Amino acid sequence: MKKRITASVFAAAAALAVTVQTAFAAVSFTAGELESLSSFLLGAPDSVSTDVNGDGVCDAFDLVFMRRGLQSTGEFTESVLPATAEYVKHTGRVFLNDTAAWLEQSGCAAEFSVTGKSASVTIVGDGTQNNGVNKPRYGVIVDGEIILDELLSEKEKTVELFSGDSSRTATVKVIQLSEANNGCVGVKSINVCSDVPVPVSPLPKKDLLIEFIGDSITCAYGVEGKDQYESFRTSTENFMKSYAYLTAELLDADYSAVCFSGYGTTSGYTSNGTKNSGSLVQNLYSLYGSTRTGIKAEWTFPEEPDVVFINLGTNDSGYVSKDPATRSEEYISDYVDFLAAVHEHYPSAAIVCTVGIMGCEDMYPYIQEAVSRFSTRYHHDRIFTYLSPTQNYTEDGIGSDWHPSEITQRKNAALAASEICRALGIEYNDMSLNVAGDGTFATAADASANMSEYLNPWDKSYHVTTVTGGSSQDSIVTTLSPVRLRKGGVYRISFTASADTGKEIPVRLASADGKEYFSDTVTGSGDKAPYSAEFTAETDDREAVLSFMLGGTDSLKFSIYNTEITRIG
Repeated sequence: MKKRITASVFAAAAALAVTVQTAFAAVSFTAGELESLSSFLLGAPDSVSTDVNGDGVCDAFDLVFMRRGLQSTGEFTESVLPATAEYVKHTGRVFLNDTAAWLEQSGCAAEFSVTGKSASVTIVGDGTQNNGVNKPRYGVIVDGEIILDELLSEKEKTVELFSGDSSRTATVKVIQLSEANNGCVGVKSINVCSDVPVPVSPLPKKDLLIEFIGDSITCAYGVEGKDQYESFRTSTENFMKSYAYLTAELLDADYSAVCFSGYGTTSGYTSNGTKNSGSLVQNLYSLYGSTRTGIKAEWTFPEEPDVVFINLGTNDSGYVSKDPATRSEEYISDYVDFLAAVHEHYPSAAIVCTVGIMGCEDMYPYIQEAVSRFSTRYHHDRIFTYLSPTQNYTEDGIGSDWHPSEITQRKNAALAASEICRALGIEYNDMSLNVAGDGTFATAADASANMSEYLNPWDKSYHVTTVTGGSSQDSIVTTLSPVRLRKGGVYRISFTASADTGKEIPVRLASADGKEYFSDTVTGSGDKAPYSAEFTAETDDREAVLSFMLGGTDSLKFSIYNTEITRIG
């Protein structure tokens, strides 16, 4: 918990203000020093004391100087300040050189507070502003409002943040919205007309830091595309609509993203099963960005995140699925090696691994096996897996080249936030989260029964036809699992079902060992019929099973659509 500066401290500081006013004018200090002092006095982890006034101690006198640094001098002057860490908070792998602070990876940002009667930011390009339709896309946000969202088309331009006759303080974010494969956006300077000694300062760091590692899904490829038939364009790629950015927002966390469209750990995207070894994440993980364009400098891993979130495997599937008997072992081995590389840089960080948003659920067991081997080999038990629910095209829409829509990204952000909190042991408010969203359907029949099943990947509907119904209702059982319940949570179960008229189908939600949470009976009407009911979970259970008893009737046709179990209280 952060320490609080008490009222008595501020009172003491105010009493000392007269004493130090004369000395103040002779001492210079930076925004970075003020930020460091603020962090120290608030008790931020790993913060260090900063002696602003140079008297050898960090005390109330320094607090006065910090306050004075925010007060008007009575005279407005023009300043042109670089986007260095002294003035700007760097989010993600921001590369700094004499020209600019370069935002290359998805979501890289320069964030700062600025005080003055006018302010602007100068943006520069690295040459990729000439990339035809796929110029880098960036946004400028002032006090939470997007004032500019465009493709960078000029070598240099100045963007006005605000102007007026009186002074104001605003928070500003310049953010890279497209991915590293398509070039950088540089923040050259912040230009301000201000009446305070320190007009620009970095926004404070947050208590939680997450590193996201992924592919086009994490980049938010095509999230603003009009349909699945539209090809890639940077104009439809918007990291602020990625599950990664939205997850960080939900958890009030800082983030860093390392993501490249088409990349994997054993093979990049391939349409014919031929191995694509030119698009492997591990080859770029130690760089600021991409080798295709932009910055090729080595990343030094200066700060350990609290959790690393890995969403890879979708592109590898095109290679592995052509010969899973042999290629799955290769994939598992490569995945373990990549986990080891991440762990070497971040030995204390929790790790969460997932796949499945664009399908490729067949890769999940390989990831589970890789995680198991890694955990055993490196004695690291803070690593977790979950299967992401495959996107529902008909309900939630679809982006370019069959990529996730904004709705799908938003749903996965809620799930990712929940799983990250589980990994960190943090309580998470999972209200409105579909706790069966990553579940899968399956049907089992005993020796007296026979049936066929079909999952429609387009709308995620599930269909069962009984040939021989068997001797009882539980001779054929369709299940959906896992369902993740929280003790005391109130849940709404809803779905649309189609079954033969008059057929009574028992519905049951229970733990894997049979503890029942909910039961009811659905009666078929011969057509699609909506169903909804509510229940309260008596215990925590991350592996609960929803069951439908379909046995006892020959030639029964059963279909279920839009299944959700949502926490409502």
